[in-house]
Amino acid sequence: MNKFNYKNGNLFCENVPVKDIAGSVGTPFYLYSYYTLLNHYRAFEGVFSGIPHITCYAYKANSNLSLCRILAGDGCGADAVSWGEIRRALEAGVPPGKIVFNGNGKTENELENAVRAGILMFIVDSEPELKLLDRVSRRLNRKARVALRINPAINPKTHKHLATGLKESKFGFAFNRALAGYKLAASLKNIEVKGMHMHIGSQILEIAPFVSALKKLISLIPSLKKSGINIEYIDVGGGIGITYQDETPPTFKEYADAITPLLKKAGCRVIFEPGRVIAGNAGILVTGVTHVKSTVGKRFVVVDAGMGDLIRPSFYDAYHEIKPVNGSSNSKRIKVDVVGPVCESGDYFARSRMIAGVKEGDLLAVFSAGAYGFAMSSNYNFRPRAAEVLVKGSNFYIIRKREVYRDLGRNEVVPGILT
Repeated sequence: MNKFNYKNGNLFCENVPVKDIAGSVGTPFYLYSYYTLLNHYRAFEGVFSGIPHITCYAYKANSNLSLCRILAGDGCGADAVSWGEIRRALEAGVPPGKIVFNGNGKTENELENAVRAGILMFIVDSEPELKLLDRVSRRLNRKARVALRINPAINPKTHKHLATGLKESKFGFAFNRALAGYKLAASLKNIEVKGMHMHIGSQILEIAPFVSALKKLISLIPSLKKSGINIEYIDVGGGIGITYQDETPPTFKEYADAITPLLKKAGCRVIFEPGRVIAGNAGILVTGVTHVKSTVGKRFVVVDAGMGDLIRPSFYDAYHEIKPVNGSSNSKRIKVDVVGPVCESGDYFARSRMIAGVKEGDLLAVFSAGAYGFAMSSNYNFRPRAAEVLVKGSNFYIIRKREVYRDLGRNEVVPGILT
């Protein structure tokens, strides 16, 4: 399904040489494969064709409008965690009835906008949010459909910053408070209870945590029925990992085989929220080598992308495969730190990594950068953010222009006392 491949030593995205794109748009830039993204979505959809469901792509992974339109055009819904992401989903062509609103800190203004938009469901994170949503809906003379996010206190065995279903996590209702939360929701006149939700984390490489959490979630259904509360939707979140280095995450089929029997037994319509597993390996970051320098016992490859373009290595100590865009497999490999130009010691893409020998002016590809790459980028050190490019077949398209310096100060206002 991955459309990034080498041909005669040259990296191609689908049918386009990456070096040709770099020559046209400059570096650094994010590069996405249309068919890789679409194939990942269709493969995920395919394994769940036997149960009623909605796949809601997690916009936090990558919310570029063109990529979102590719998915929306194929029937994909949206998992949003801000009003901005809901607006983006609507702009991409996602029907309101396929949008769920997640997150633990929704503001009153965000809730009001989402109620007016008529989205499918609010994933309510707490009792205070539930009461606020009821007040907002009453003011608008509407009813808001909700699912309560339940924290199953399951260890997903992933990076601590990616675990969202631990007992100490900030997300969701504690499992022992779930029934009380549902009773409160059912008592509110402008709230319509529709579902239950869980999301235990991201980049999960084992099936067992998903199964354990789901079993715990659906164990609540009999108690809810006794209280007169019927659940129509089960939202199982996302979280399936991808291969960055040598990980072996579960296949879509293995995941489906493990949870489908439980979902069928529950008898509800299902919502899935995949993000990284759809977009992650559909994109790379292309960067140019500006210098190769040596110090005592160290060699550094300095590139023109930095932690402001891809923060995952600095933030999570995450591994991303790094390969030359052009080069022979017979090139001598050297041990280097691949670092950026940002004024931080944590500005790196790899440490003590064996890579093919490179020189000033060469191009490097940082793989598995389609999710949480541009989406987490910043202007730190007053650096413009990178361009984004999409390849479909033999053609490429700029889908986000490279920022220029006037973009960075566009919203600044200098008061009169300083002029």
